[in-house]
Amino acid sequence: MNNSSQAASAEAPTPTIDSQRMEAFLGKVVTDFGAAFSAPLCYIGDKLGLYKAMAFAGPLSHEEVAQRTQTDARYVREWLINQAAGGYMTYDPQSKKYTLPDEQATALTVEDSPYYVVGGFQIVSAMNKALERITEGFQTGKGMLWGEHHHSLFQGTERFFKPSYIGNLLQNWLPAVEGAEEKLQKGAKVADIGAGHGISTLIMAKAFPNSHFYGFDNHQPSVERANQIAQQEGVGNRVEFQVASAQQFPGSDYDLIAYFDCLHDMGDPVGALTRAYEALTQDGSVMVIEPMAGRKTEENFNPVGRVYSGASVLCCTPNAIASGPYALGTVASDSALQEVATKAGFKSFTRVAETPFNRVFQGKK
Repeated sequence: MNNSSQAASAEAPTPTIDSQRMEAFLGKVVTDFGAAFSAPLCYIGDKLGLYKAMAFAGPLSHEEVAQRTQTDARYVREWLINQAAGGYMTYDPQSKKYTLPDEQATALTVEDSPYYVVGGFQIVSAMNKALERITEGFQTGKGMLWGEHHHSLFQGTERFFKPSYIGNLLQNWLPAVEGAEEKLQKGAKVADIGAGHGISTLIMAKAFPNSHFYGFDNHQPSVERANQIAQQEGVGNRVEFQVASAQQFPGSDYDLIAYFDCLHDMGDPVGALTRAYEALTQDGSVMVIEPMAGRKTEENFNPVGRVYSGASVLCCTPNAIASGPYALGTVASDSALQEVATKAGFKSFTRVAETPFNRVFQGKK
């Protein structure tokens, strides 16, 4: 060992280990290991119909679940143990059968329920496929565009956000935006920027038959899917989806311009809101729906903040880095969003509503 190595060794601090705190931390790690292994198994349960086979069906053995789903009983046996260990199932040692409680069944299988969550596991699966690219981004500072992710991300996003939009958009969010409901009932012109598969656009279109809606997204496969759903829902004559960027979408004289969980993904959010400012009527509004985040960094140290900051690292921030110079990220504070809106020209930009998972902002000229 040379002299410099000896000096470094001599100066290395000796850690002080509190055994109780160490055990508590290792307990958290084991919990995270279990969650990490369980997330793909939950997606498998959704994809193969295991949850649906058990939903509202009472106690079932692993052989019965396998028979109902045409899957291998040996795989199903271990899958059920995992699900019961995580609290997703209950188990009766006497009958050796598993039950999917009604609450879990509703959240995992009823797609039109506001409690439906299973699309989130599809998102997790898709984002994890980008692990090598994101790791590279840490080292190079390069980003990764939304459209470069695995295709499951796009469907998973539709499935995951739809219940929240069903449960909140008409009941809570639009009523909080001053003048929006009245204009929509009379007949308004609305733009939905970053519309994705168009779920938010279509919910509004079906609720307000006198209004016309335009959805814009820069991801062509998503626009194609949105137009397909619009035709299926019978509102294709009042809803148009087009490929366009948030900074250059066409049209003018919009009464309402909405951004659903997407402004923070944009590499040029100032440019996006500047274009919205130009395209609004004088008394029009922007409605910006953003994930819940703390006004201070430490206010994100909770389960919701953990989920959103993780998604920010794996998807949202890389897209912003790849598409422009301004990376807000998923946990952008109110003040960061307000700064962007002010730079775009808006005189007023305020939080007007919130849920445990979202914030609603209104911008006015």
